Amino acid sequence: MNGFSNTALWVALAVLGYALGCANGAILTSKLFYHDDVRSHGSGNAGLTNFYRSYGAKLVLLVIAVDMLKAVVAVQLGGVLLGGALGKYFMGFFCMLGHMFPAPYHFKGGKGILSSGTLLLCLDWRVALVSWGAFIVLVLLTRYVSLGSVAAAVLLPVTTFFVYRSAPDFPWIMLLGTLIGGMVTWAHRENIRRLLNGTENKFSFHKSDKEAKP
Repeated sequence: MNGFSNTALWVALAVLGYALGCANGAILTSKLFYHDDVRSHGSGNAGLTNFYRSYGAKLVLLVIAVDMLKAVVAVQLGGVLLGGALGKYFMGFFCMLGHMFPAPYHFKGGKGILSSGTLLLCLDWRVALVSWGAFIVLVLLTRYVSLGSVAAAVLLPVTTFFVYRSAPDFPWIMLLGTLIGGMVTWAHRENIRRLLNGTENKFSFHKSDKEAKP
């Protein structure tokens, strides 16, 4: 493959990865079934937690399916068409970029908890084991989803370093892993502030604050 064709492929897949990321499960489900926008409620976030708190559990599985599927498709395409870990991290990064900053929704998307969690499972089981392990333990112990999410995001580049430090494309893989982890951490900056102030909401399975019927 010549240089131009190779560059064109990477650019095309970056655009595709971003477009997949823009398919936000919480926004699409709230608009299609509730004729509403999840971002107008609660924390104003277009993520699973705010969707559950705003509408209850009835359509949560649909939100999960959309946000998981797009991450799976993006990472698998990257691995097949671009090859190896670099291709997976590359497509994963642009999928997360689209999820968190979707152009169709005025660049106001989700915080990437579910999508990045799925992303980890698709990138490498060793990376996923560490980040998911930290997430589950912290959420079970504290009931702060945001704390678990930030910990998982911070651990992503750390684990990436140890897993891929001998890989030929290590500098690029490390850069992309750091960017993904950094974006998720930055998206939780308000949560971090509330955690430090002791005002962050804990997750519970109580009935949602808003009654809504699709």
